[in-house]
Amino acid sequence: MNTGKETALFQGLDAQRLVAVFFAGWALLSFPLLALWDHATTLWGLPLLPAMLFLIWAGLIAAVAWIVERSDD
Repeated sequence: MNTGKETALFQGLDAQRLVAVFFAGWALLSFPLLALWDHATTLWGLPLLPAMLFLIWAGLIAAVAWIVERSDD
């Protein structure tokens, strides 16, 4: 019972968006850009580096969820 939805799930623009999110995450979590956040300051009472790591990670998960779960109707 193949409806074609399973095989066409990650083709075309969605696949390109997922690859773009992957490379954006790779770049954002690489050392040169992480060094920008390595300061002795705080963000909402949290050290800046862990806070930014969490925000970048959460943003990447939200972007992937948006790409995968949006409807094509």
